[in-house]
Amino acid sequence: MPLYAATIFLGAFLLFLVQPIIARQILPWFGGAAAVWATCLVFFQTALLLGYAYAHGTTRRLAPRAQATLHVALLGASLLLLPIVPDVSWKPGGGHASGPALAILGLLAATIGLQYFLLAATSPLLQSWYWRCNRHRAPYRLFALSNFASLLALLAYPVLVEPLLPLMQQSMWWSIAYAAYALICGVTAWRSVRRPAGGMAPAADADDSTAAPSWRARGAWLALSALGSCLLLAITNHLTQNIASIPFLWVVPLSLYLITFILCFDHPRWYRRPVFLSLAAVLLPLMAWSSDTLELWLAAPLYAVGLFACCMFCHGELYRLRPAPRHLTSFYLMIASGGALGALLVGLGAPSLLRGYYELEITLIACAVMLLVRVASGPRWAAGGVLAAAVLTTWYTTQNVREYLVGARVVVRNFYGVVRTRDYEAPVPYRVIYHGAIDHGGQLLEADFRREPTAYFGLTSGYGRVFASLRRAPRRVGVVGLGPGVIAAYARRGDTFRFYEIDPQVAAVASMEFSFLRDSPAQIELVLGDGRLSLEREPAQQYDLLAIDAFSGDSIPMHLLTREAMATYVRHLRPDGVLVFQATNRFVDIAPVVERLAAEHGFYAGIVTDAPDNEHSTTHDYWLSRTDQIVLTRNAALLASEAMRGALRPLRARPDFRVWTDDYYNLLRVLKR
Repeated sequence: MPLYAATIFLGAFLLFLVQPIIARQILPWFGGAAAVWATCLVFFQTALLLGYAYAHGTTRRLAPRAQATLHVALLGASLLLLPIVPDVSWKPGGGHASGPALAILGLLAATIGLQYFLLAATSPLLQSWYWRCNRHRAPYRLFALSNFASLLALLAYPVLVEPLLPLMQQSMWWSIAYAAYALICGVTAWRSVRRPAGGMAPAADADDSTAAPSWRARGAWLALSALGSCLLLAITNHLTQNIASIPFLWVVPLSLYLITFILCFDHPRWYRRPVFLSLAAVLLPLMAWSSDTLELWLAAPLYAVGLFACCMFCHGELYRLRPAPRHLTSFYLMIASGGALGALLVGLGAPSLLRGYYELEITLIACAVMLLVRVASGPRWAAGGVLAAAVLTTWYTTQNVREYLVGARVVVRNFYGVVRTRDYEAPVPYRVIYHGAIDHGGQLLEADFRREPTAYFGLTSGYGRVFASLRRAPRRVGVVGLGPGVIAAYARRGDTFRFYEIDPQVAAVASMEFSFLRDSPAQIELVLGDGRLSLEREPAQQYDLLAIDAFSGDSIPMHLLTREAMATYVRHLRPDGVLVFQATNRFVDIAPVVERLAAEHGFYAGIVTDAPDNEHSTTHDYWLSRTDQIVLTRNAALLASEAMRGALRPLRARPDFRVWTDDYYNLLRVLKR
């Protein structure tokens, strides 16, 4: 048992540790989009399914010695593919009309495909070998051990690995640990061959039957595991699309998902069926009711508890339906199939088939229906309570979707998210663009005010004051992040405004629904693709102003705030140019990060906070938003200008704060409380 347990533990630990390591490496290549993690989960779940299928097929069709020989050969081949470092040739070269999902899947397959496949096969394969040699002991607790190791890996990443090790060292140490795992797994394989098969299992487990599971039972395994996977991805998407695409928000839901597997498969005492059925029945309507909230400290705990309760229901019911150990690999294969199906439905199916972020609502309703199915044969009062919960969940989700679509002119979706426009008539006609649930600015619709800068770009904002202070004419302006194109309202004849936008549907909506770009007297240039990668490929642009205004969820993508990104920005600025970071968001304080970058390059760094008193306004300044914008420059004349005096506050020096790089950043240190 100790050798099997150690091999399964190390394999599961590496299996889940590699997930944030590799996703963190490729996230900047694809614009920091939240969908990168969802696509990674599709790969992980699919590779897990292939590993389980391999374990099932080899144990059914090959003799023990042939199984060991094949597995050891594959382990040896996988060592030749180390270390796990993505090849830079996979970096995208420009905009993706249909999104880079296939490129991400190909990159993952080429970089960690074989290693991940073998790690995924470890738990069911070794449990099968263990059962063959020790038929007097059921191996299901080894599955709980496997999930416990996976949980430790996930928790270790944001707490220990990410803060302490640069990305390249993460990959190298993981590769060394994988080589050790391959050696231990090879020893376990040969010892399993040399050890004779154990005696027949006693018929003491009344819950198990030696008869082959029915197709109805297999369907229940598939549906329950798929529902748990859908809940995981839908809730993760909801948080990352509306907050930030960061490893911490990936890890927490996945950790809770794994904890439910650990508890349910460790011992029946953990799954108290009446308790978790009741919790799920209460929390499903609450999650449906709050699905439109943007309050992190309300949404995150509620969805964390809801995910835990609903996955305890799904995985507890799975354990109650488990077969005899002789059908173990078939059982795990169906669990993996359900996991992959759920990931495919949410990760790839939803962006292709749904206009909006409806997967969370659909999944909550599906969970309520499954809850109703599982209690239908129980007491009437229980079925009645669950029916009421299902009705409430359906009603709240329907109301939220209806509200989501009220007044919507355009609703389009792709890999990068949902873009929606909506018109408001009071107190003045105004059109706004939303990316997910986040307002990204808008335009006044009356003819005399169509070129007025609105939202985060008003005359007294950081942008407004910088434009008022720029003396050079004509001006070259670069903007990373397009939105509706409001910054073009500051353009004058002879100027050049060059926008970098990763999402082609944002560019299409900005041109179709808003007139900032087409009405501008300046020369407007639009570059499709990730802004940083595009700037890295271009010759120096000599910008008078470079604006970093890109967002993923409610915060700026982290790869735009590193030392390497800053070096690229400086290369494109004139010596007296200005760099402006949009710091307006609910959850992340980027000021200490930007201050350190400015100090390294000898820039003055100050912040302009603009809080228009528009709460009771009925005029055209009603649509101005509260903003925080950070200004970096070496231009003394600009800093002394009338527009800047009294509005620009210097950022506090933070010599204790470590400079962020492509290899290192720690988002936990900059979360707003």
